[in-house]
Amino acid sequence: MKKVIINGTVITPYRQLPGGSVVLEDGKILGVHSGTVEVPDAEIIDAEGNYVSPGFIDIHIHGGGGADFMDGTLEAFLQIAETHARYGTTSMVPSTLTAEKEDLLLTLDVYREAKEKNTRGAAFLGIHLEGPYFAMSQRGAQDPRYIRNPDPAEYEEILAYSSDIVRWSAAPELEGAIEFGRRLREKGILAAVAHTDAYYEHVVEAWDNGYTLATHLYSAMSGVTRKNAFRYAGTIESAFLLDMDVEIIGDGIHLPAPLLQLIYKIKGADKTALITDAMRAAGMPEGESVLGSMKNGLKVIVEDGVAKLPDRTSFAGSVATFDRLVRNIIQLGGVNLSEAVRMASTTPARIMGVLDRKGTLQAGKDADIVIFDQNINIQHTIVGGNSIYISKSKS
Repeated sequence: MKKVIINGTVITPYRQLPGGSVVLEDGKILGVHSGTVEVPDAEIIDAEGNYVSPGFIDIHIHGGGGADFMDGTLEAFLQIAETHARYGTTSMVPSTLTAEKEDLLLTLDVYREAKEKNTRGAAFLGIHLEGPYFAMSQRGAQDPRYIRNPDPAEYEEILAYSSDIVRWSAAPELEGAIEFGRRLREKGILAAVAHTDAYYEHVVEAWDNGYTLATHLYSAMSGVTRKNAFRYAGTIESAFLLDMDVEIIGDGIHLPAPLLQLIYKIKGADKTALITDAMRAAGMPEGESVLGSMKNGLKVIVEDGVAKLPDRTSFAGSVATFDRLVRNIIQLGGVNLSEAVRMASTTPARIMGVLDRKGTLQAGKDADIVIFDQNINIQHTIVGGNSIYISKSKS
């Protein structure tokens, strides 16, 4: 059955169409129109003057709704997908934490089952392994028990185990990290620099060998460093200088307004992807929580709109949802709505290699659509042409 979204301001890659329409059929966008179109026997979805946008794509997310992907259960995966769909996320890349190899393999097993049974939440685009190949000095809230250097025997086993890995984050200055990046590039897997104390020279070498993305820019990475009185550019400055994509936690806490504005000024919307980096407490009340699996994760406390280690020495992941990211990048970052949507949809789709089917409202692409009001309150989330969430005020 065809569906037609009418009476909304449709956000296309090139302009906004007040009073526009979007026609859907068989999970795809059939057409985008500047006015109301008549489609016989179609289901009508009235946007009621709100914005009609491509769905938000979260390429770095750990949990939400009380669940974490590292819980290693089907229920956790589905709960996270359903929770974030309520806030406009239509696709996501489930992310792991630093862990033992066996736990990573278990997560890959569960992902394989979950991607087939996920019919009521944001779609899965593949797994992101965040670690365990990190700099101990930049571990943040990553569990130090499991941090180690790249081991070819280990990562080759993991790569052979699953074809669902689409990105892997590592510190490029570690012994073996350059060879690791080259191997990921050979496999068509996105390599990203993360939790790193790398100097500019390390990052340039990494860039030349497959690392094309900076994971949560500014968080757990080196900036300008002094050594023997001389200054050295760090990973942050390297990401600015190189033609590298960056992702940013737009919760307004990990990055305050001046840094959001600086990143946008230097990198622009085409090179910057918004991410939640959300842990299990996203969409939940503040208080005590756990980062990682309930079995062996780290206890954290959620307050001031962010997760922290109990001693409050470090953030322990975001509790943001995607509506908050878009709202913040507009209000704090000084970005206009169309550019904010690009950072939430088009740019992450390109980074993950799915722009041919997601990330914009264009004929032939997946019918992943979100309808929101002027304050970015989500009214309706559509994934693959199916209405996954409708706000209570609309139901």
